[in-house]
Amino acid sequence: MRYFDAHTHVNFAAFDNDREEAIARAKDAGVVMNVVGTQKETSASAVALAEKYENVYATIGLHPIHTSKSYHDVQELGEAGSPPAGGFTSRGEQFDISNYQKLGQSQKVIAIGECGLDYYRCDESTKEIQKKVFIEQIELANKLGKPLMLHIRNAYNDALEILKAHAKVKGDTHFFAGDWATAEKFLDFGFTLSFTGVITFTHDYDEVVKNAPLDMILSETDAPYVAPVPHRGKRNEPSYVVEVVRAIARIRGEEFEKVSYQLFENARRVLHF
Repeated sequence: MRYFDAHTHVNFAAFDNDREEAIARAKDAGVVMNVVGTQKETSASAVALAEKYENVYATIGLHPIHTSKSYHDVQELGEAGSPPAGGFTSRGEQFDISNYQKLGQSQKVIAIGECGLDYYRCDESTKEIQKKVFIEQIELANKLGKPLMLHIRNAYNDALEILKAHAKVKGDTHFFAGDWATAEKFLDFGFTLSFTGVITFTHDYDEVVKNAPLDMILSETDAPYVAPVPHRGKRNEPSYVVEVVRAIARIRGEEFEKVSYQLFENARRVLHF
């Protein structure tokens, strides 16, 4: 195995018709994956997949969007109960630390998350709920001695302030989409940055990819979202992480073999698998 997809969601409804095949395609491509939960059901299914398949590990946690009633994502939750015009809202889940602590006993659980802050679609009144649940998950990670898998959108400064106050563990900043000045703050605090297929079709993050130390970068797909070129417009899947690694090497002007080796070793160091 030579590639690591640090953040994927083959546990989501988008893979209901070919989940086993997608995992097999990844294995054939030399890809180990971290299947990430977003609430209690998808966290439980991530653990079940990790315990079933050799090339699968799991992350468990409550996505900030799911801490209150929010947008219904058909790719995550499926069509059931969703009216044709949309508008169905996923429930707001109360963070049950005992449930997640129990899931975290599995040897295949390598991180807590995806947790953090998402101000993109949130009502102002939900920010305090997000912060409370984020802190609770940091405390769980501290207790279990597992790294954090961060989801941060339009909230980098607030998230970093909370991490500095509460985190005794490090981890990865999933789907990093900030500028270099923001990246430096997370790198200085000891968190890696992971990049998706977005870097194959935009130059927005080239400066960060170039400037970040190679040993502080991870590769991910965030499947089923943001498929890389040449698969853009299709459902993403873990085997496509190879294209992300290829893009990182190209942007940095470094040899593909060197970059692929280092990114895999980074994942082993940060996520302890």
